[in-house]
Amino acid sequence: MNLLAPWKPAIYHGQRRRAPYFEGWYFKLVNASGDRRFAVIPGIFKHKRAEDSHAFVQVLDGVSGRSVYHRFPLADFSASGRVFDLRIGPNHFQADRLSLTLDGQGQRITGDLRFEGLTLWPVGPLSSGVMGWYGFVPLMECYHGVLSLDHAIHGALSVDGERIDFSGGRGYIEKDWGRAFPRGYIWMQTNHFAQPGASLSASVALIPWVRRAFRGFIVGLWHAGALYRFATYTGAEIEALRLTDSHVHWVMTGTTGLRGEKARYRLAIEAERAEGGLIRAPDRHAMVARIVESLTAIVAVRLTRLEPQGEREVFCGEGRCAGLEIAGDLPAILDAYSN
Repeated sequence: MNLLAPWKPAIYHGQRRRAPYFEGWYFKLVNASGDRRFAVIPGIFKHKRAEDSHAFVQVLDGVSGRSVYHRFPLADFSASGRVFDLRIGPNHFQADRLSLTLDGQGQRITGDLRFEGLTLWPVGPLSSGVMGWYGFVPLMECYHGVLSLDHAIHGALSVDGERIDFSGGRGYIEKDWGRAFPRGYIWMQTNHFAQPGASLSASVALIPWVRRAFRGFIVGLWHAGALYRFATYTGAEIEALRLTDSHVHWVMTGTTGLRGEKARYRLAIEAERAEGGLIRAPDRHAMVARIVESLTAIVAVRLTRLEPQGEREVFCGEGRCAGLEIAGDLPAILDAYSN
């Protein structure tokens, strides 16, 4: 067991993990104008049958919806267990940069990008980061980490012969690892608000727990140099969670910190759904093409502080270029709220 793992979510956790097991990192890349958007997802999938185990680099074009899955032999995967340093064939990924050389499945991508000013989700003695104390619980089906809520991008990529300059753009990095994705979840992310530096990462999912399952959620809003956290482990509560063909409506309240201060806040999210591309996600048997992800959603956010005289607005904005996934057993998530 890697003793550093709970406090270093970015590093590779799977050296001694047996199949079924997956680990994947998610790099969101948006250029300065916002008209080119990509998700690049490197990772590894371990199957009980050696021939089905492999590494991969998955690329989603968030504008066209085209998704390409580049598969590599397991021998092409190498990763450090002490720092974030990942190689898959000629492709190299670190916390502050990536280098791509992909040529297959009708797609060719080459180039180098550098990231500057990473906004880290805090990790502490009693907190593994975004998962809080849940990150220390062994044998959970899926673990989650947010590696940078927002950062600047420098450099360019050549995509099928077209040079795309990402300098001046914004990025986001997260990861997941474990045995399988939750059987139902809603996930959204945006760091393209009118207010520079603001970022939202939010997810709600069915979490297996001692032969049962509960609905857990983790939400972080970064604004004006402060992280407002709403999560199951912080005692936050969902007031409303509704899903329609066009929108996700989600309201929660909780006690969160602002530079050591504790106060009650309400966070309201209205996400407008959009078309996306089909990407692969892990279950216990395979990487299956089952998730529709959009990078063109719009997420409206309003944060208020609950005071004796009423609600005081702290932040209000509309996030563009938003990532949005809605997948799996959604009635169970919504039923959990109604109960």
